[in-house]
Amino acid sequence: RQLRKEQVIRIYDILFEYDVLLSTDVFYRQVASLPEFQKAMGTAEFHYRVGKYVGEREQALGYEGGSILSVAHEYEIPIFTSSPGDSSIGMNIAALALEGNRLQIDPNVDVNQTAAIVWKARSNGKGSGLFILGGGSPKNFVLQTEPHIQEILGIADSGHDYFLQITDARPDTGGLSGATPSEAVSWGKVDPDKLPDAVVTYVDSTIALPLITAYAVSRRRPREPKRLYRHLEQWTADLRQSYLASKNSGGKGVSTKS
Repeated sequence: RQLRKEQVIRIYDILFEYDVLLSTDVFYRQVASLPEFQKAMGTAEFHYRVGKYVGEREQALGYEGGSILSVAHEYEIPIFTSSPGDSSIGMNIAALALEGNRLQIDPNVDVNQTAAIVWKARSNGKGSGLFILGGGSPKNFVLQTEPHIQEILGIADSGHDYFLQITDARPDTGGLSGATPSEAVSWGKVDPDKLPDAVVTYVDSTIALPLITAYAVSRRRPREPKRLYRHLEQWTADLRQSYLASKNSGGKGVSTKS
């Protein structure tokens, strides 16, 4: 109550002034009102375009840290949000819609693009893996790429090859956040033959991620960025062709293996 009185926002142990919210709202409304945003798009395109302006803002302020959005824009890393309306950005977009703004976030684009990334990796014979921090909607969103490929699009596949999850959620509550890889197998999300290699660690993500990152950086040399964002349109078009081929063949399934 005291924080509310003093207009201080709390996110667990992080505090910031209410004016930070208001200024951020203004920034996103200004960006979302630009001509390039006046259309329907997925969250990957939205974040990529916003990342450009976040980067420009960082330069103007002399900020050298680099936010997730600006770095993702620089290296063309697609960022998806499974529930874009459940956010301050989503509320601002909704408010702009009342003013006649034509920006619409299309979840269908996200579902197909995320599946296209997985499908492309697997059709190239390289396999696919998941590194999950936490749970909830984002966890299911990335896992459902395989059911979308197999169950919905009718393309024959066996599930993800690698599953690494950092979580503090228990499986006995029945929630998705604590669901185990063995449960994911029943949905076709994880290849049953690769289940023994799946790893679930019950630890706080803020502890595990820095350790895993330090290990990865020390063990591997920097690689050329894959720049996945620039390929999304073509890969989604390729996925569409495979889907239509599967549908025209009576839904028997077109293998992802080349």
